Amino acid sequence: MSRISEFHENLVLASRKADDDIAAIGVSVGAASGVSDNPSPIYGVSLPQGYRNWQMITVAHEAGKNNDIRGILGNDIAMKAFREGTRPFPDGTVLARLAYVYKSSPENGAVFPAPQSFVAGDPTNVQISVKASKKYADSGGWGYGQFENGLANQSEPLMKSCFACHTKLDRSKDLVFSHYSP
Repeated sequence: MSRISEFHENLVLASRKADDDIAAIGVSVGAASGVSDNPSPIYGVSLPQGYRNWQMITVAHEAGKNNDIRGILGNDIAMKAFREGTRPFPDGTVLARLAYVYKSSPENGAVFPAPQSFVAGDPTNVQISVKASKKYADSGGWGYGQFENGLANQSEPLMKSCFACHTKLDRSKDLVFSHYSP
């Protein structure tokens, strides 16, 4: 099994575990309408219904202070735009970044002569980016939300930092960090 396949399998398992953990504490991660009763501050972004079933855009390892591993997923509009290289992204594009603790795998490590297998551990948060050019005109057409245990982080300074960080990117990327990894 390739490292990417192994990561994807572990990401799916961790995602299912997170779903089970959320269900166990009775937290809704989005009503049938796709709108949570707990949207993010400033932007009003909610966890979209069914986002965990979206397609994989890419994976990333954030080695900084977060030291996490991330699966970046996209809705159908996002996937089409990534595959076709469409920039700016069309309205209706939604990206979900699922972050997990980046940890060594003791099971896999026992097979190899040195620690070399790292996997997704416990989930840390989900970030959602929604493209709606008119609604989010003041933030480059994007609205943001961060969710922990299914609930929106209500920190306005955190939400303001999303746009501030994304503006550091080349404008040709339409404020999106991820690259499509077919």
